[in-house]
Amino acid sequence: MNFTESAETNSRGGTGMEARKEIGQRIARARKRRGLSQRVLAELIGRSESWLSQVERGQRGVDSHAVLGNLASILGVPVANLTASEAGNTMAEYSAAAKIRQAMMGYDGLASLIDPRHIEATHESLTWLSDELRTVNRLYQATRYDEAGNRLPGLIITTEIASRNAPVSQRRACNTLRALTYHSTATTLSRVGEAELAWTAGDRSLWAAEDAEKPVLAAVSAYRLGYIFVRLNEPEKALQIAVRAAEALERSFKRSDPEHLSVLGGLYLVAVTAAATRFDRAAVDALLRQARRVADLLGGDRNDLWTAFGPTNVTIHELSAAVTFADAKQAISIGERMDVSHLASGLLGRRTQVHLDLARAYAVQRKDAASVNTLLAAERTSPELVRYDTRTAELLAQLVKREHRPSTPELRGLAHRAGVI
Repeated sequence: MNFTESAETNSRGGTGMEARKEIGQRIARARKRRGLSQRVLAELIGRSESWLSQVERGQRGVDSHAVLGNLASILGVPVANLTASEAGNTMAEYSAAAKIRQAMMGYDGLASLIDPRHIEATHESLTWLSDELRTVNRLYQATRYDEAGNRLPGLIITTEIASRNAPVSQRRACNTLRALTYHSTATTLSRVGEAELAWTAGDRSLWAAEDAEKPVLAAVSAYRLGYIFVRLNEPEKALQIAVRAAEALERSFKRSDPEHLSVLGGLYLVAVTAAATRFDRAAVDALLRQARRVADLLGGDRNDLWTAFGPTNVTIHELSAAVTFADAKQAISIGERMDVSHLASGLLGRRTQVHLDLARAYAVQRKDAASVNTLLAAERTSPELVRYDTRTAELLAQLVKREHRPSTPELRGLAHRAGVI
């Protein structure tokens, strides 16, 4: 069953044709806003101009989740914007976002910038701030996003006050912690679908890195912002910031410094993600080679500055790129033979990403039972990642639409827990 046949199944009075027309009109409007001709868009998704013309006129449906996802990425819109029937929000609401936003809007410590004689005291030491930041990052990488988010507001407020009221001897250390706090905030918000607020946090991290006078922290900010730009459907900006930062770091870093190598490799992986989103296979291959070169220099999987960079993460990004290109055969080949045992034990998100990408690849081949079983394995490891991941929500929605209950009896329970139905 394709994406528009489900409407036809539920109503025999022409609803399927109406749904196809609505989807076609949405695709046509989005295409025109992007300034693309039918021929160019058809070439980008690997279909004929005639096929796209028929889709836009409602004469046929989009028969592949991968093609619909590619259309949405190229047109710069969420998949839900192209579908005729939206059964509510398929993205779980992140309750901590409001508290984080309020903390960022407080501008704590501002008075001391205007009047240096005005001191806003904080009772927390630099040691406490470092320990709390380490805890938040560990929670994030263990995919415990709710706990991480609930700790972030207090950390933001405290680091803002500390950085503006610390004695001169501690000012750089405080600004370093402020930059790292906003790195963590940006990453967490981006992961749970709060990309706009994540961009604000990422931007603040860049200025904090400048105040800390630590160029490597500015490179980390570029790394974080790159992924956020991808989430904001701005792959060109993501590619630009990642490549420019990587080139600058290549010119200035010490090859023996694992932190610099980890950030450099991470920047190349951001660029891989951005290039894949643009469906630029040649660029993806070239950037993967760069990332592998850096991983070889690093000599193994590490987690410096919370980048989780190393050979295994390079392969995970290779898998994700194959899924983006709808190359299910290659993705399954990579994913089924991948060994994630070298990753640090706390990197549950990286491990779970392999399951999520494999599930998408199985779905492209319409191996829905394998896809559901793989998603269930992901849920057992990281229930919050399954709940908050946009692409997984979209995948679950499509699996439900073409559901064959005898072969996927646990699908509806999984979709319900993820907030899709």
